[in-house]
Amino acid sequence: MSPPPLPRRPRADRAATPPDGASRPSPIPTTARWLVGLLITLLGALALSGTAAAATAPAGPVPASPGAVAPFQQADGIDVSGTLRDQNGQPLPNVRITAERDGAPAGETRSGANGRWTLTVPGAGSYLFRLDEASLPPGTEVLQGETTREVTAGSLNTVVFRFGAEVEGTATGGFATFLRLLVDGIRFGLVIGISAVGLSLIFGTTGLTNFAHGEMVTIGAVIAWFINVGGGVQLIPATIVAMLIGALLGAANELGIWRRLRRRGAGLIAQLVVSIGLSIALRYLVLIIFGGRSESFADYTGQTVRNYGPVALTDKDLSAIVIAVVVLVAVALLLQKTRIGKAMRAVSDNRDLAASSGIDVDRVVLFVWMLGGALATLGGVLFALSELSSTVQYEMGFRLLLLMFAGVILGGLGTAYGALLGCLIVGVLVQLSTLVLPLDLKYLGGLAVLIVILVFRPQGLLGSRARIG
Repeated sequence: MSPPPLPRRPRADRAATPPDGASRPSPIPTTARWLVGLLITLLGALALSGTAAAATAPAGPVPASPGAVAPFQQADGIDVSGTLRDQNGQPLPNVRITAERDGAPAGETRSGANGRWTLTVPGAGSYLFRLDEASLPPGTEVLQGETTREVTAGSLNTVVFRFGAEVEGTATGGFATFLRLLVDGIRFGLVIGISAVGLSLIFGTTGLTNFAHGEMVTIGAVIAWFINVGGGVQLIPATIVAMLIGALLGAANELGIWRRLRRRGAGLIAQLVVSIGLSIALRYLVLIIFGGRSESFADYTGQTVRNYGPVALTDKDLSAIVIAVVVLVAVALLLQKTRIGKAMRAVSDNRDLAASSGIDVDRVVLFVWMLGGALATLGGVLFALSELSSTVQYEMGFRLLLLMFAGVILGGLGTAYGALLGCLIVGVLVQLSTLVLPLDLKYLGGLAVLIVILVFRPQGLLGSRARIG
């Protein structure tokens, strides 16, 4: 006769008291909730910024004539604003701006000491905004002195006037044209590389092919635009603040989405599908908040071309090259000389071995996501300045995403140096392809070369033939 079975412990008790050696609940979910909440708060603040701008009356501009419509004078009016800076980035005070609707005057104002102006129009509709060039300081070159803008209620209505000379290349000979396109390609490749390094590092440390990285580029540029145009902050400090916000958004992505998926055993294919869905959701969220029109930064919208031998560059293009080189060298030094950089390389080589060696893998991955978010923001601003004529567009990151993937795959997945090399090659080929292809098809050159090289070297230029893990 068999002994009676022992009473089994209730499941609730067993779940409430984990056995010795079992892992305790991690405090990460609480941190994740805080960061996800911060992400929602930031996006909500951007969505409400237009309404807040229309409801707040800043002190400053006054009407220039008794018959002008004074800002904030009409209760049912809509505020339109902007910032005037010349081709050198200096504010333009006391400049007269007028608005017309259907040929009839709708109001006028003057810019303040910081170049900031605000004008109230009677209601929603299409208005012609004109700059009075006679009120400009002597020597100011106007590239676009009037513009038509559709004014809508409840949004940030911004008008940008362009200053400086028309950008035109001066190289005309065959070799000079080739040299100019080569320099443009190097500049474009550096801009792609700034954004793609973060994408490559994320793949190297987590194995995730993040299709939402292009939207991080867009969001970073949009945040910089809101700070620059809506907040009246000069573009350089606005970009620095946007990079800090981009780092926080990267941390929110890791803690709120990807770390949770990894801990629940989600495979890389499942994470890939999630990244595609997240990319589409973020793109249309930016479309709802920012709108479908191209919007210009308040600074560096029109500049004079300077000749450097046979090569002609604007100051912003030259600055983009210098900034990209400095940042990429700083990233290389970070990877080679710092403890966190060595830990990143160790996790990329072998995650399990790095964890058994005492490296906090989760902390390293979180740092990589923050670094990727900050670099994506900088890349978005440089891409808007150098390739989109200082304008921001809601699909700009998606347009850059294919070129980022081309550069990363061409250089070797998971290697930051390979990503930089691949992006430089893609950038040069894209620009040189305009010698034989129409301008609208120039991206085909980089993608075609990617296919050709991968046929002969599937692992990329600097990738290894065998991958562990």
